Amino acid sequence: MFLNLKRRTLGLTAAALLFAGQALAEPATIKIMVGFPPGGGTDAIARVLAEKLKDQLGANVIVENKAGAGGQLAAQALKAAPADGTVLFLSHDHTITVIPLTMKNPGFDPAQDFVPVAGFATFVNGLALSGGTPAKSYKEYLAWVRESGKGKGTVGVPAPASVPEFLVKVMGQKNGLDLQAAPYRGSAPMMGDMLGNQIAAGVGSVPDFIENHKAGKIRMVAVIGTKRQAILPEVPTFAELGLSGFEDLPYYGIFAPKGTPKATLERYSAALAKVIALPEVHERLTAMGLSVGHMTSEQLGQRERAYSESWARIIKASGFQAQ
Repeated sequence: MFLNLKRRTLGLTAAALLFAGQALAEPATIKIMVGFPPGGGTDAIARVLAEKLKDQLGANVIVENKAGAGGQLAAQALKAAPADGTVLFLSHDHTITVIPLTMKNPGFDPAQDFVPVAGFATFVNGLALSGGTPAKSYKEYLAWVRESGKGKGTVGVPAPASVPEFLVKVMGQKNGLDLQAAPYRGSAPMMGDMLGNQIAAGVGSVPDFIENHKAGKIRMVAVIGTKRQAILPEVPTFAELGLSGFEDLPYYGIFAPKGTPKATLERYSAALAKVIALPEVHERLTAMGLSVGHMTSEQLGQRERAYSESWARIIKASGFQAQ
C-alpha cells in the first residue's frame, strides 16, 4: 500500500513538473509587427534587431509588415493579439502617441490596450530636398518656394496627421508660405517620389533619409532637436534657423498586448538591452541616425506620457481638430 502511494505521489510530482515546464515554456516563434511597408527606416531597424533577438531569446523572431494608416492597422492587430509574448509591435512615436491625439476613434488606446516592453532609441525628423530642387539650404528652399512657386509648395510626409505634417504646417505659418503636406503610405513611397523628383521636398526621420543623403541623391537641410546630429554635423537644427518648438525628440520602442506576463516583458527587455549593446548592432543603428539607449518598460512609459503632453500642446496650438 505504501509502495502504491509512493508511486502515485511520484506520478503526481512528475505531472506537476511537466505542467510547470509547459507553463514556463517560451514561444517557438515571436512575431514583431511593423506598421509600415518594407524598405523604410522602421522596417530596416526591426530586421536588425530581430536578427539578433532570436539568438538571445532562443526563438524564431520574424518581422511582419502590417502597413497602413500610419501604423494604425498594426496597432489594432496588436490589441487583438494574444497576451502571451508571441506578438509584439515595434513602433515610433507616430502610432503610439500622435494618432491617439489626432483621431477620435483610432481603434486602440495605448494606455488601456498596450504595455511597453522596452525602448531602444530616440531620433530626429528633418527636412530633405530632392536632387532636382535647386535650393541647397533651408533658407534657399524658402526663397525658392516664394519665387518659383509664388509662395506655394508641397512637401511629402510619411503619414497624415503626423509630426512631419505638423512641422510642414508650422514651417509655412512662420515663414508666410502656403506649404501643403502630401501624405504617403510610409517613407518608402515618399522616398521613391523624391528620388524621381516628383516632389521637391519631404519631411521624415533621419533613418528614412540618411542613406540617400550620404549618397548625394537628396539633401537634408534642417533637423529638429536641441543640437546637431553627430552623423549630420553639417545640418543645422530648426531652432538655429529660427523655428523653435520642435526640440522634444521622438522615440522607438517595442510594445506588447496588455496582460502580457511581467516575467515575459522583463525577459524581452533584458534581451533587447543585450542586443543593442552589441557593437555591430549599435554601429548599424547609429549609422541609421538613431541615438541608441535602453529604456525599461517603466522608462518607456514615462517617455511616452511626456511626449504625449508635449505634442498635445503643439497640436492644440495649430488649430488641428481630431478627425
